[in-house]
Amino acid sequence: MDKLIIQGGGPLHGEVWISGSKNSALPILSATLLCEGLATVSNLPHLQDVTTTIELLGTLGVTVSISERMELEVDNTTLHSLTAPYDLVKTMRASILVLGPMLSRYGEANVSFPGGCAIGSRPVDLHLRGLEAMGAKITIEDGYIKAKARTDGRLVGCRILMDIVSVGATENLMMAAVLARGQTVIENAAREPEIVDLANCLNAWGADVQGAGSNRLVINGVEKIVGGHFRVMPDRIETGTYLAAAVATRGKIRVTQTDPSSLEAVLLKLRETGAEITQGDDWIELDMHGKRPKAVSLRTAPYPAFPTDMQAQLTAINAVAEGTGVVTETIFENRLMQVQELNRMGASITVEGNTAVVTGVERLKAAPVMASDLRASAALVIAALVADGETIVDRIYHIDRGYECIEEKLQLLGAKIKRVPG
Repeated sequence: MDKLIIQGGGPLHGEVWISGSKNSALPILSATLLCEGLATVSNLPHLQDVTTTIELLGTLGVTVSISERMELEVDNTTLHSLTAPYDLVKTMRASILVLGPMLSRYGEANVSFPGGCAIGSRPVDLHLRGLEAMGAKITIEDGYIKAKARTDGRLVGCRILMDIVSVGATENLMMAAVLARGQTVIENAAREPEIVDLANCLNAWGADVQGAGSNRLVINGVEKIVGGHFRVMPDRIETGTYLAAAVATRGKIRVTQTDPSSLEAVLLKLRETGAEITQGDDWIELDMHGKRPKAVSLRTAPYPAFPTDMQAQLTAINAVAEGTGVVTETIFENRLMQVQELNRMGASITVEGNTAVVTGVERLKAAPVMASDLRASAALVIAALVADGETIVDRIYHIDRGYECIEEKLQLLGAKIKRVPG
């Protein structure tokens, strides 16, 4: 099992490019199952979760290839299975996203209950209730979700009110609805930029999705999704993570090939730390002018509020900031697991329920630490960059699920970091 060895102490300086969004790429790859013609997807990040999704499509019989322009080309006319097996699905929560498009296109789908990071309960009830409202018959057998459409093989449009805002359920039901008979309205829909990206992709391929970015989606069913080309949006969480690392290390960096409009809540908090931030259409510059960051308080909530996927990184900033910050996690009940490892490095953090009170210290100290989930991994890397001595971060397969070439990109910014075999 690979490890990262990080020598802390220096500020980050320089320029780094941002990869395509993992959280956008995964539903878009699943959406290719809806297409009658070829679908090509570009700006895919080279990540384990993307590889797993491609393997899952291959298991279903889908033909996946890389074109001369480095675009992923998907041809599902060779599909021969409607079962997403446990061996693949257990490793990644987003595997559930093949359920909606497969059921909508082929009238049937068998998907194992999914796995993923151990950050708390993420039930699929919202997905299943929405599909049942659209006429699907769903049974649970031997750990598999077995879904069938009506006798004519098509789902039926309806009004769906989600009692909890869920990105995954919004994506799954949106994809299911594009081939349903009639109109589907999803109330209390998620508003994340990745939802908008998926809707833009579906529309580019022949769907009729309206209202993306608001809490009310209107999907008018069409007879077919033809396919075509789509470029995945930049990864806003990767962007925020490198900016957070620059804040913690008192550095100055420029991130390119990104979209500043997708992370306004994060930039607001980073400015509160004392960072000077300038931005253009596809770039952001952050400069701490060598100063220690100021502590910030935050509360995670669905978009457009502060994202749960950036909470751990801001907790790491607070660990070395001036003052005390209160961090409240409202999305996932187990997403403060990085605190124990940060405290092993000399941080002063107390946790009560879903709230962490972080009193900043001047410096952290290197220690062997273990990653517990994807974003906790990023927090530990940030902490290691500002710690005195050499930190070893273990179980970095978590970080490989969400960050493309993280050691190479940090090296571009002057970090002393290397990957070694476990």
